[in-house]
Parts: sequence; structure tokens; C-alpha cells
Amino acid sequence: MDAGPLPDRAARGGAAGKLEIKNVEKRFGANRAVDGVSFTAEAGRITGLIGPNGAGKTTLFNAVAGEMPFDGGEVLLDGTRIDSLPPYKVFTRGLARTFQIPRPFPRMTVLENVMLVPPGQHGERFWNTWLRPGLVARQEREILEKARSIIEFCGLSPVERQLAGSISGGQQKLVELARALMADPKIVLLDEPGAGVNPALLDTIVDRIVELNKRGLTFLIIEHNMDFIMSLCDEIVVMATGKVIARGTPDSVISAPQVIEAYLGGAVE
Repeated sequence: MDAGPLPDRAARGGAAGKLEIKNVEKRFGANRAVDGVSFTAEAGRITGLIGPNGAGKTTLFNAVAGEMPFDGGEVLLDGTRIDSLPPYKVFTRGLARTFQIPRPFPRMTVLENVMLVPPGQHGERFWNTWLRPGLVARQEREILEKARSIIEFCGLSPVERQLAGSISGGQQKLVELARALMADPKIVLLDEPGAGVNPALLDTIVDRIVELNKRGLTFLIIEHNMDFIMSLCDEIVVMATGKVIARGTPDSVISAPQVIEAYLGGAVE
């Protein structure tokens, strides 16, 4: 476990979190939900992924995170293939994700949700509580300190003792971000972090993403809020009908004829 409360790859002088997606395919019967998608989310940058409803964005996220098998292609994290790995191994390699609909443990507190994340906790082995109580207690103190620092960073200290199922949807999205940060990831995949979030909490989410990116954390973000995407992202990738139809700076992408046609031709997520 990282000794520091928050990821700070910039301070360590090394760029990490480069995600390369190469010719990825995912089919559901005759439907090519993801059809030969290729792009790179560069290390230390914020990349946006946009497109009309049904473009294949969340399916791509699910495949990259190991939640469903590919039908073709490769995914590399810092040059090492992670495709076909189960989700927990993708997570331990440094890729974390959040979900459009948050998935906290609703009957656990916010603090408990965040403390649960670090793998290999000594207290998970019951014999350690008898044979190595000092080691267990010391690690629990370290995890508690880190969890509280991250919770404070995410603006969740006022609700850390509340059940995660009782807080607002926007706060639950911040809980998901806090849980991701507990693993000291290289890259975080955010699936519509702004959806259904009130303006005040949205500002908090934006501020936290910007601050984490300054610390060297890479982000790949699905979002339908164009103001959110335009203000945050270094590069935008546009998908439609399972394919990449454009990529580039926010200004160049938003005015591209094929992007305008894709959005005018269907409902926007």
C-alpha cells in the first residue's frame, strides 16, 4: 500500500497510466457493439470518450476493465497486455473504474466502503488476529488514516459515518472515486461522473479530477455533458455505432462534420 494518502505520480518523476486500445471488438450475436476500436489515452492526461446512445462506450469500458471477454484486439497498460485478465487483476495492475450507476455497499458506512478496498489486508486471515495482532492493528491504523485523508479530499468527511446507501447519488459517485484512489491507480475510467449530479457536487468532482491529474493520474472519461468534457479534456475520442469516428482536441472534434451528423442522427446519452 502506498504510504501517501493520495496518488502523486508526478512527484515520483515517472509518467504512468498509458492505456493503448488496439482493434478491440465485442460482439453480441450479429451486433458489433465495439467494432475494431483503437485509440490511446496518454499517460498523465485526461481523455474524453463521447458518442450517441448505443455507440459502445460503456461496453468498451466493461471489456477494458475485464468484466467481459473480448472477441478480438488488445489492451495494454504501460506496454503490458491486460486484456483477458479478470477484473481484480486489472485492478491490481493499476486500472480502476467507476460506474454510471454507483455501486457502493449500501449497508456499510462511507468510511467502511473506502477502507475495504486495499487488497491483502492481514485481518482478512482470522489466524492473524490471534498470532499477529500488532501487525493487524498497525495496518488497520494505516488504512484508516489513508481512507480518512482521501474521504476529506473528496469532500465526504461530513458523511463518512453514514450508510453509503443513504447519501445522495452525487456523493455515492465521490465514494466510488475515493475507493478507486485507495488502490493508488495509474489510470481511472470514469463512466458519466456528472450524470444526475447537482451543480455544487459537480464542481467538486471537476476540482478533484483536475487536482489528481496535476498529480500525474491519467483519466479516461465517458460523459454526455459537453461543458464538462470541453473544460476538462486534453483529447476527445468520439464513437458511433461501435467505431471511432473522430479524435482530437475538444475544439476540433466538436466541430467535425461526422460528429455533428452522429449526434443529430440519434439520441445523445
